[in-house]
Amino acid sequence: MIKLKQAVIVEGKYDKAKLSSLVDATIVTTDGFDVFRDREKLAYIRALAEKNGVIILTDSDAAGFRIRAHIAGAVDPEKIIHVYIPDIFGKERRKTQPSAEGKLGVEGMPAGVLLDALRRAGVAVEGQDAPAPAKRAAPVTKADLVEWG
Repeated sequence: MIKLKQAVIVEGKYDKAKLSSLVDATIVTTDGFDVFRDREKLAYIRALAEKNGVIILTDSDAAGFRIRAHIAGAVDPEKIIHVYIPDIFGKERRKTQPSAEGKLGVEGMPAGVLLDALRRAGVAVEGQDAPAPAKRAAPVTKADLVEWG
């Protein structure tokens, strides 16, 4: 289990349940689009951001990006770490049908994928400095492929 000093912002209670089994941190739910009209919750998120910063971990669908953008617009950008999950198509176990976009959300992601997403974002573990973000390799070009046969 990873101990985080930042609070983690997720969309719903199932996302919170999944993440709480992986990280030891304050986890706040936006309750979906309720964060748009709940001024108290947004003020709470701002206060958490000022104290230790926040990690925003929303689904990789249109709704998740709208929620992420709303929070990012309300909080100092230097106090936010954006963690993105990959687009994996499928259906969560508890649902009878896939989501509108057919992608898995935070609750449906395998634990290893979530932990890897946190590491790639450079999330600081309590008592340690933030690790340097992973360096990306140079893109492979058509010339490289021809050269390699």
